[in-house]
Amino acid sequence: MFTTADLCDEYPEQVLCTDPIFRDFGNKKSFFGRITTLKLLEDNTKVREQLALDGTGKVLVIDGGASLRCALVGDRLADLAIKNHWSGIIVNGCIRDSSLINTMNVGIKALNTCPVKSIKRNSGEKDIPVKFAGVTFVTDHYVYVDSDGILLSEQNLLDYKKRL
Repeated sequence: MFTTADLCDEYPEQVLCTDPIFRDFGNKKSFFGRITTLKLLEDNTKVREQLALDGTGKVLVIDGGASLRCALVGDRLADLAIKNHWSGIIVNGCIRDSSLINTMNVGIKALNTCPVKSIKRNSGEKDIPVKFAGVTFVTDHYVYVDSDGILLSEQNLLDYKKRL
């Protein structure tokens, strides 16, 4: 187990901390993994495609342009993330079905909630660097999340701890 506070103390030169702008959703309050990114605006088609893949050891980072006009993740996509073993989801945007998601064994950080569903145009980009919350999320780097915040690192710090 880890805490972001401990990781900050142990690896101050190896971690970046996001701005504290996210809310916690789901029962899973801490998660970590290798980053996979999506960049899109108000269209969650690529989110569904990505969550349908095996997510073992991965965290899906969705840059939704900080739009508060619609949700990019709801209970069905949260369930898909659980079934396909995603470690967690970070959304620079909104989710919906939050009451139900909060009963599920999933970890999600998002800006807020919005009941409006997204459009379906199959638009967006995958595995490109995305910048929000004061940091740049890079595919195949690592992210560590708990109720205190979100940290990024180029290395798997938890694996690094095991080698010491």
